[in-house]
Amino acid sequence: MNYNNAAFEYAYGSAGQIKPSVLPEVIFSGRSNVGKSSLINKLVNRKALARVSATPGKTATINFFRVDNFHLVDLPGYGYAKVSHSEKERWAKLMEGYFSQDRKFALVVQIIDIRHAPSKDDMNMIEYLHSIGMPFIIVATKKDKLKKMQLLKRREELVKELEGYEDVPKFEFSAETGEGVDELREYITKCVDEALC
Repeated sequence: MNYNNAAFEYAYGSAGQIKPSVLPEVIFSGRSNVGKSSLINKLVNRKALARVSATPGKTATINFFRVDNFHLVDLPGYGYAKVSHSEKERWAKLMEGYFSQDRKFALVVQIIDIRHAPSKDDMNMIEYLHSIGMPFIIVATKKDKLKKMQLLKRREELVKELEGYEDVPKFEFSAETGEGVDELREYITKCVDEALC
């Protein structure tokens, strides 16, 4: 699979607009400012395929990118405190509307920040994905921001914080060094190939 073949295709602000699914979909989910765009850009070897916004909570659409033989789907970030109540409701409707459709879901990449305990919104999303039987993995970003001992401590804490989700594959990632990108590509390729069978 050639991850360099990546191009923007569609952006949708409501679930009703979304075209039917024709390719496997690999979905990226995470709170605002967790490094989702940086992870996507690293994955496809691009500097700005997914826009890195200076204003958290700014991306309000589900963005579809064609990557070789699958769609990479970038969900709007959640959990930004300054977003209005009506905007949060719109986000929830958009997510539920999207995930309730009959689509070729291959994998959800659920992103958390390794430096902190998963937020309430993170855990709500993880619980939601689990409850609807969605295949997902957890990727802990910003690994390079921690020193060795801090990293070891956070790994131990994460085991407790993600209790009940031991079977969910977990990856560590650094946009700074690219560490973890090869393992992620390999796992995503496997899931896409299975979805194509």
